[in-house]
Amino acid sequence: MEHTDKEIRAFFRNVFGLRVKNTELYKVALIHRSSSDNNVVCGKLNNERLEYLGDAVLSAVTADFLFHKYPLETEGVLTRMRSKLVNRNMLNNLARKLGLHDMIKMDPHNAGNSVDGNAFEAVVGAIYLDHGYKKTYDIIINRVFLTHLDMDTVYEEDDDYKSRLLIWAQKHKHKVQFENAIAKDERDRLYRSVVKLDGDEISEGLGFSVKKSEQAAAEKALALCENK
Repeated sequence: MEHTDKEIRAFFRNVFGLRVKNTELYKVALIHRSSSDNNVVCGKLNNERLEYLGDAVLSAVTADFLFHKYPLETEGVLTRMRSKLVNRNMLNNLARKLGLHDMIKMDPHNAGNSVDGNAFEAVVGAIYLDHGYKKTYDIIINRVFLTHLDMDTVYEEDDDYKSRLLIWAQKHKHKVQFENAIAKDERDRLYRSVVKLDGDEISEGLGFSVKKSEQAAAEKALALCENK
């Protein structure tokens, strides 16, 4: 659905305490590609470019915040915690808590599973362009993270092997894929997961859920990768 300037201003004032200056930025940030507008100058108009910018700004703000909040932690710990805060599931959940889902213009049949998190990143990009880094930092940290998350819980959560493997792959510019299948019949519910690194199978794991089989496979793969 299309929102008026008044609705846009009211939403961002109520949710973020933000005085919107350029409503067009926020309107674009809330257009998913499944419902792109046609623009005579730009062609297909949607939030993908703002999402790209917001992703970089969000990562920088999160790294900045963690660097100062945890002055004694290593680079590895800070990287893993940043990954927890900006992964797609976390951003999807935060976007829904903020009420962004109901503001997004999209085709629900073609939107996919990341529409909320993508819109959140696009909104970050819009806020950055509208207000600059300092205001964007304040909103992300104080209005989002510290309001909707328990940072101590996020910090203390055990790091799972799959997350650590994905972080390692991102850092070293490798592509990691998980392939899952039922190892036995449906009744036994034993699953087999395979880890592929740049297309090559490097480990496998078994478990009585996909999550457990992926963790088993990721633990073996991580041991191989970190010892390279």
